[in-house]
Amino acid sequence: MDIILPKQVFLTRGKGQHREKLVSFELALREAGISPFNLVRVSSILPPGCQLITRNEGLKKLKPGQIVFLVLSESFTDEAHRLISASIGLAIPQDKGQYGYIAEHQGFGEAEKEASLQAEELAAEMLTTKLGESYSPHNFQRGKENYYRISNQITVKTRSISQVASGAKGLWTTAVAAAVFVA
Repeated sequence: MDIILPKQVFLTRGKGQHREKLVSFELALREAGISPFNLVRVSSILPPGCQLITRNEGLKKLKPGQIVFLVLSESFTDEAHRLISASIGLAIPQDKGQYGYIAEHQGFGEAEKEASLQAEELAAEMLTTKLGESYSPHNFQRGKENYYRISNQITVKTRSISQVASGAKGLWTTAVAAAVFVA
C-alpha cells in the first residue's frame, strides 16, 4: 500500500444555521467550500515539509466526491444569542524535516482573535513539549506574523483560522474551521 503523505494544506472556515442540526452542519461545510468531498478526520500532525497554501489554490486541486483528509473543529448551539467558535491552529517547525502540530479549539463567548490565539497556543505547546522543551505562553510574539520562541535558536511559526457565530432562536447554529490536506 502506498503511503499517503500530504504535501500541502489549506485553512478554511464556515458557519450555517437551520432548524435541523445536520443541515446547519452541511451549510457550514458549504460556506467553507468543503461540502462536495468525502471528509475523513485525522489527528493533529502536520507532515514534514507540508506547504501552507491558500484556500482557493487548495480547492482547485480537489474534485467532488474525492476522499479528503482534514483536521476539523466544529461547534454547535441551539441557544439564542450563544456565541460559539471553532478554530484551527498550526505550529510549523523551523526545521522542514520535522513534523508540526495542528490543534482544534472550540469555545463559547470568545471573540475570533481570542479563539485563534488559543488554537495557536495549543499547537505550539504540543510541538514545544514534543521537542522536549518546557512551554511558556510568555514566549509568544504577536504581530503581523505570530511565532513562538522555544529558545534563542528555535522559533515556531503559528497560523490559525477561526469561525465565530451567534445562535438564533429556533435554529441550530454551526461553526467549523478546518485544515484540509492536499496530496
